[in-house]
Amino acid sequence: MVNLSVGIGKLKLKNPVMAASGTWGFEYGELADIDRLGAVVLKTITLKKRVGNPPPRIYETASGMLNSIGLENGGLDDMIENKLPKLDGAGTRVIVSIAGDTKDDFKKLAARLSKCRRVDALELNLSCPNVVHGVDEGLFAHSEKAVYGIVKAVREATPLTVITKLSPNVTDVKIFAAAAEAGGSDAIALCNTFIGMAIDAETMRPRLGNIIGGLSGPAIKPLSLRAVWEAAKAVDIPIVGIGGIMGWRDAVEFMLSGAAAVQVGTANFVDPRSPAEIVRGLEKYLSKHKIGDVRKLVGAIKLG
Repeated sequence: MVNLSVGIGKLKLKNPVMAASGTWGFEYGELADIDRLGAVVLKTITLKKRVGNPPPRIYETASGMLNSIGLENGGLDDMIENKLPKLDGAGTRVIVSIAGDTKDDFKKLAARLSKCRRVDALELNLSCPNVVHGVDEGLFAHSEKAVYGIVKAVREATPLTVITKLSPNVTDVKIFAAAAEAGGSDAIALCNTFIGMAIDAETMRPRLGNIIGGLSGPAIKPLSLRAVWEAAKAVDIPIVGIGGIMGWRDAVEFMLSGAAAVQVGTANFVDPRSPAEIVRGLEKYLSKHKIGDVRKLVGAIKLG
């Protein structure tokens, strides 16, 4: 018998596997057992309803997928009134991903959601590459000052566990991870998608309506592993690894690099049962290697 439970701040998970924001839909409950997961991170919401970017919004690339959804969502009220009640009977933790155009937006979202019984934690989406906010750097996650300020404001507004989702599209991810930690974040989520684009040689036009989009899937795994490894050495709070996790071996590798938990994203589009299969694979791996606690994997990479 192995122990799969992990802690992220005050959030206790029965296992370290989560479904990533924007890749798990409520209809998936009919296709896969979400009760097997440590948590489900719901699609990012904003204060008000958001339309998103023009189509086409998704394009498959070699070993990956580009998307430019643009945070389309029904807004905070829709989440509270229509979405969260559907999870009343779910046997997994529920994390709500939030985004805003200002620090005050994040603070208001955090305060309202903190009053919802079914919300177990918040993920701050500071790094969606398909939107531009009011900072010179373009994304909040590209400004050390903005990362610190938003996290601090949210920390003051909620008692819930706060996970800050950062961008890999920076020169030194360690600086931004440290800023989130200093602001009071309980954990760091790495990585959001890498900025990319695709072009149709025949039409000579971009494949996406937004021209650029976020690249996810197996193509980004080596880059994401490196980001997790670097961030884990820079901060004392847990890292949630994201980026190209398609099977249990990928999850093990992220944990060895320093991740305390992982999120499964693009794999959900291939097979909604993937996260639950990763949980089973982790359990078998630990038993095979006679490791009694999954936490012993965290940062256990052997160097030299």
